[in-house]
Amino acid sequence: MRQNKLKALRENAAIINGWLAIPSSYSAEILGHQGYDAITVDLQHGMIDFASALTMLQAISATPAVPLVRVSDNDPAQIMRMLDAGAYGIICPMISTPEEARRFVAACRYPPLGNRSFGPARGLLYGGADYPQHANNEILTLAMIETREGLANLDAILATDGLDGVFIGPNDLSLTLTGSASAESRHPEMLAAVERVVSRCRQTHKLAGIFCTSGDAAARRISEGFQFVTPANDVMQLGRASREAIAQARGNAIPTTGASGY
Repeated sequence: MRQNKLKALRENAAIINGWLAIPSSYSAEILGHQGYDAITVDLQHGMIDFASALTMLQAISATPAVPLVRVSDNDPAQIMRMLDAGAYGIICPMISTPEEARRFVAACRYPPLGNRSFGPARGLLYGGADYPQHANNEILTLAMIETREGLANLDAILATDGLDGVFIGPNDLSLTLTGSASAESRHPEMLAAVERVVSRCRQTHKLAGIFCTSGDAAARRISEGFQFVTPANDVMQLGRASREAIAQARGNAIPTTGASGY
């Protein structure tokens, strides 16, 4: 089976992850050739259905980047379908309890380690003929911490067998902790939450991931101890690049407003 290079990379360097919200295999192919370690197809807040996600995973598979999917919720059927479609890892939103974490991981693992139904389809094409024998070890599992309850249950969630790490959804976590959605919040309660996640992941040897609004923000997060960072998504990058080009063409100052991501 094709090895999941993210599992080896995490020991030596931070994983830089691209993020796709626009349903386009062409965009997916372009991003996959830009140097990202992984590319995530976003089914939760992206404008992407299964048919589009399939072609996007096919496009990413032709690039050096590892194909990942953020599913819309903790639905075993959708998780299994995206793995069968060739995703080499799943990011699952709104994991708030150890029971939810176990349910998520179980959907990503074949028996006896889980309850994933057999039918790997594109998994065989991308992973190789022996995919069924090794998929349990290669598929990456990241649970999103986005609620006060999830933060309170962090230790129990991290103790879930087969969970590779957690991924902070900063807007949702900021919203629930401070009443305002802010991906780069400097609110004391948010700063403490972020530090707790990094510290507990370090102690348990699990991946600590987070969504960021820019490359500079991602670099700061890496310096804080995060090992998996997303420097904005395609929508944010397209908007930012367009605003900068327009401002430069008109000789104006480059504006800083725009989508904050999710």
